[in-house]
Amino acid sequence: MAYEVIALDLDGTLTNSQKVITEPTRRGLIELQKSGKTVILASGRPINGVVYLAEELELPRYGGYTLSFNGARITRCSDGAVIRNQTLPPEVIHPIWEYVKTIPGLDLISYTDTEILSGIQDNDFNLVEARNCRIDVVPVDDFPSALDFPVNKMIVSGEPALLQTVAGPLQEAYKGRLSIYFSEPFYLEIMPLNVDKAAALDFLLKTMGLTAENLICCGDSYNDISMIEYAGLGVAMANAQPVVKKAADLITASNDEDGVLRVIEKYMMQT
Repeated sequence: MAYEVIALDLDGTLTNSQKVITEPTRRGLIELQKSGKTVILASGRPINGVVYLAEELELPRYGGYTLSFNGARITRCSDGAVIRNQTLPPEVIHPIWEYVKTIPGLDLISYTDTEILSGIQDNDFNLVEARNCRIDVVPVDDFPSALDFPVNKMIVSGEPALLQTVAGPLQEAYKGRLSIYFSEPFYLEIMPLNVDKAAALDFLLKTMGLTAENLICCGDSYNDISMIEYAGLGVAMANAQPVVKKAADLITASNDEDGVLRVIEKYMMQT
């Protein structure tokens, strides 16, 4: 089976420990696109946290795509068109905010196109997201009122042990209404129902006349498992979480050793 498309997580996968794409990997992905293959950046980040990397890889020139918010928003890079946009039911925002406020040490965040909104108490985990996305964290007093626009996702952020205590109750309370899962031990994602990277890729591939058999996916963290299991070839980075490695068909080198480049050279450049 010829692999025509590669979908890449960003943090810990495409970018190295300094949060940059190495020059060998950048060149390799551009050469891959010149050969007619498609590159998709699949991230939990908001669109403005993905677009600068898409531009660096010349996705607008070669017809690539970005999946932001874990696939809730799919953007065609050639013209910036949003070809799918899934949002949270507005009525869930206030009760989730009220519940998370009862657990000291946790925050609830969401995104505008230019900012991260902190709804309870800002923390160091939010700063990680701000650095990765290159946008600022802005505290707001009335979080539900501030979210007066279509919301693709929220995140409960905090110490991993503390998040474990709220994950189960939230998943049970919103079963059948929302998708709630970890992207990192310190981020609990609150997503529209049935939104994950695999579902977004399945939708996108159908518009391209392709199937999962034409797809390679590379990732390192919990929210990459769905697409790694979905892909014709699912790849975990050497630095991936153990559960991600277990889900993968193979393990490549780490994000600091151009693991993505090794995959495309072996499985895509020769076909």
